[in-house]
Amino acid sequence: MIAIDKTTSIKSALIWVIMLICSLTLCLAMLVSTAQDVKLQQKKLVTQLEGYVSIIAFNAQNSILQDDADTEENRLKSFKAVNILHNIHIYKKTPGSDELSFFASYNRDGIGPFPVQFSRVQQFLKPYISDNYIELTKAIYADEEISGYVYVRASQEELSAYIQTRILLDILIALIALGSAFFISSKLQKRFTSPIENLLNVMQKVSKQKDYQVRAPTAPIKEYNMLSRAFNTMLDRIEQQISKLQLAEQENRQLTLSLEQKIAERTDALKTSNQELLNTLATLHQYQNQIVETEKMASLGQMVAGVAHEVNTPIGLGVTASTLLQDKLADIQRAFDEKKLTSSQLAKFLSESKENLGIIYRNMERAASLISSFKRVAVDQSNENRRQFNMQQLINEVLLSLRPNLKKTQHQIIVNCPAELELDSKPGPINQILINLIMNSLIHAFEHIEQGEMTIDISVQGSNCQLIYTDNGAGVPESIKKRIFDPFVTTKRGEGGSGLGLHLVYNLVTQALNGKIQLDSTLGHGIRISINFPVIVIKNDQH
Repeated sequence: MIAIDKTTSIKSALIWVIMLICSLTLCLAMLVSTAQDVKLQQKKLVTQLEGYVSIIAFNAQNSILQDDADTEENRLKSFKAVNILHNIHIYKKTPGSDELSFFASYNRDGIGPFPVQFSRVQQFLKPYISDNYIELTKAIYADEEISGYVYVRASQEELSAYIQTRILLDILIALIALGSAFFISSKLQKRFTSPIENLLNVMQKVSKQKDYQVRAPTAPIKEYNMLSRAFNTMLDRIEQQISKLQLAEQENRQLTLSLEQKIAERTDALKTSNQELLNTLATLHQYQNQIVETEKMASLGQMVAGVAHEVNTPIGLGVTASTLLQDKLADIQRAFDEKKLTSSQLAKFLSESKENLGIIYRNMERAASLISSFKRVAVDQSNENRRQFNMQQLINEVLLSLRPNLKKTQHQIIVNCPAELELDSKPGPINQILINLIMNSLIHAFEHIEQGEMTIDISVQGSNCQLIYTDNGAGVPESIKKRIFDPFVTTKRGEGGSGLGLHLVYNLVTQALNGKIQLDSTLGHGIRISINFPVIVIKNDQH
């Protein structure tokens, strides 16, 4: 709100605005006009002076040739009638050199002699204007050669007097114009402010006496008259509203009594509903926990199915190789019994047997490795106890268990983890977190992408381990980003998505690992999940 002591009345504002506009306009006009006039007068003075110099130079040609200085000085005295000319010098040039000598001069009465200007002759070939004087030189020619110079020093006193007179006249005109403007603005402000004062008096009477039957008078100015009519219309409506409010107050009193009874009845009903909601909420929490456990088992079951399929391949190759070896052995036995066995048959059998045994050994070793890795992952998933483990080995075991899901695609997983990083923590939750994040990318992020890239970065800062998981997939829509860790939030509703994957990850990080998780994502530019949880770093002393 504007303070009262800082407000301005329309009267003073109107006068000040008119006076300010007139003052600025007059000052600008006078400045421009005076500057142009002074420039024009100065130009005329220079032109006049150039004419005098040309006359003197023309007349001095013969005097210099005849070396008649007395005649030239008498001739220069004729310029006594020209008040602006104070000093006139004629310099003679020595033939064959650029040296100048004094030839003749004229000094106005009351003005002493002026020093010769031999060194500045070239400078004054163009008019040189100082504060009080104009100095000018002109070459004197004889037979198209310079025989000397004319130097003239003229006063600007007449121009200064003219400028002073012009300024005084402009000031007088400005004062008369400002006085007229003040008189006119005073008359205008009285005409414009009188209707406002009348309207203000009516408004004060209405506000103090609460008399809404008073009406504003008409005004001689169209706009103010419209304002008065609008104010009167407002008073009419206020009167109507007051009568309506009085009726409404009576109705409100009656409604209040009935509402109090209804509120008491509704309060009892709400208490009953709240109790039912609390019971339902407790039941939902139980169901949620059960569903989360089911999700854990579902992910474990999916991994079991994948590993079983992966193990079947090396076992099948081993069975095929052993069957082939058994057939070859029967053929050798038959040839041996019939005493038809040759050294070449035996050598071929030994070579093929060695090859088949190598196939059987490699595939059985691969199956044993898969089963061992799966066993460790499965044990870790179902066990939340702390133990010491190598972080890179843990990640490799998870990736090996997910190999059936990954080999069907062209996606790549990049792992940046120190090979010697030994931690004391809970590998089970870390296992489940990695599996859920990778499966989430395969199912959601890379749904329409053939060659995706997932990155797992592991670093340790003090007693905290930071796991940063990123992919370059589809990203998370803005509509669900803020509640992505809530249960049952999914973009695959009705397509098999449960919406519990990232909720399970959130619970594992915050509860099992006692850490923090943060997700950053832009639609179409993948996701970045930062997980930070406390660990104990095992330092290996190497001697």
